[in-house]
Amino acid sequence: MGSCLCSPWPLGCAQHGERVYLGSAHVDGGADHDVIKVGRHDGKFHAIQLTVDTGAVEFDRVLVHFGNGSREDLPVREAVPAGGRTQPIELPGDRCIIESVELWYRKAAWEHRPKVSLFGIR
Repeated sequence: MGSCLCSPWPLGCAQHGERVYLGSAHVDGGADHDVIKVGRHDGKFHAIQLTVDTGAVEFDRVLVHFGNGSREDLPVREAVPAGGRTQPIELPGDRCIIESVELWYRKAAWEHRPKVSLFGIR
């Protein structure tokens, strides 16, 4: 994982760094796949975090594409309630430039169209 000089995870750098909004997507069907484009102009990050508004979301897979061409399948297989968020998810190696994040997820109820927001943590 990251080469962070702060205290050990989960109380390390990712929770103490600056949180930056990177984009959002909506879960349109029972199951959905979306891509949030980020790009080099947003800078480098130690971790990401996902927040959920309007309705509960069950994450199946999160795939991060980095600026150097590599990608990382992150262990996010959890249900997040409306108004909730994932724990910060540490990225591998030193600070990383994120090109895009692919999300595979589904909503728990049909009454709402949940919004998922992506944040980077410096």
